[in-house]
Amino acid sequence: MKFSDIPGLEEVKARLIDSVRQNHIAHAQLFLGTEGALNLPLALAYSTYLHCLNRNEHDACGTCAACSKSAKYIHPDTSFVFPLGNIKGDKDEERFKSEILKSWRAFLLEQPFGDLTDWTNFYGGEDKQALINREESREIIKTLSLKPFESKYKVMIIWQPELMHPSAANGILKILEEPPANTFFLLVSNAPERLLQTVLSRTQVVQVPLQADEDLDSYLQEKHPVEATRRQEIIQLAEGNLNLAIKLITSEEDHYQDRFAEWMRSCYKRDFATLVGFSEEFHDLDRLNQRNLLQYGLGMMRETLLHHAGADTLSRIKTGEAKFVKDFSKIMNVEKVEKINQLITDAHYHLERNGSAKMIFLDLSLHISKTINP
Repeated sequence: MKFSDIPGLEEVKARLIDSVRQNHIAHAQLFLGTEGALNLPLALAYSTYLHCLNRNEHDACGTCAACSKSAKYIHPDTSFVFPLGNIKGDKDEERFKSEILKSWRAFLLEQPFGDLTDWTNFYGGEDKQALINREESREIIKTLSLKPFESKYKVMIIWQPELMHPSAANGILKILEEPPANTFFLLVSNAPERLLQTVLSRTQVVQVPLQADEDLDSYLQEKHPVEATRRQEIIQLAEGNLNLAIKLITSEEDHYQDRFAEWMRSCYKRDFATLVGFSEEFHDLDRLNQRNLLQYGLGMMRETLLHHAGADTLSRIKTGEAKFVKDFSKIMNVEKVEKINQLITDAHYHLERNGSAKMIFLDLSLHISKTINP
């Protein structure tokens, strides 16, 4: 992964490159972004740049021996720590570690912008919550106690450190604060509020925003060409999440306008029989479309709030959605929008943790109904 493989984020890239060129590299950096931000690809590109033997002003060369290995995620001086769920491992521990590392490298090559759900599905996590176990802290210390094999630097990339067992997180505090010379930690997180404060205090934050619409548009035109109107719909729904945008291109059920409008009308009318039917339909959707319907709902809450504030110039709605937002705003106020926004966010959280989709959706519908029409 090189910086040029990542669309947009030019300001963040420039800061990272400048830190290397000025030799002002923080020994522990936290690449922080909301779900969908390209903080893992940025950390991977940064690692490639650190190891590159012929860096240029804007990127790694991509052709030296170090870059060739980094492109396959096999550079001996870049180590990875990542969460795993409850899978049936080999009784031979070393062989199991080797196989799961091969899966990790294959995942990065096949889905360079993938998220935790994608990773869990890739290695077969059996719908169990992925974690970084307590033994990893010992492995980290053991790995970093060795001198670099080829590069001047050693890089330890910890993906989703918020999923570390507390014992593992506490176990790396000392080496995180005082690592060996030329050793750098790159922590990649989507939930800083779940990190130990002692970990946060030992890292320098690299804030990674979501993709700007124009960067997303340019990338899709170049890499995944689709009809212009369709592309704009995808950009609107993705809201800066490149991984989601790519998935929407191949998704057959991504037109949520009518479904969401009918759902809200049923909630307002307290048509519980219809809501039960909707919950069964929701259960039958695949995970991507379940997630996207909730994401669309959050977008509509945003549009309703903008309409209330008279900030229609900031609106992202299509022509067909304008009437719904205008009518929906008549029965909503700021407090209701805030409450429903939180309800949808909570439902998304429980859905990602493998709760019953039918029960989650029905519970959400009942709470929205009570909020809209108390």
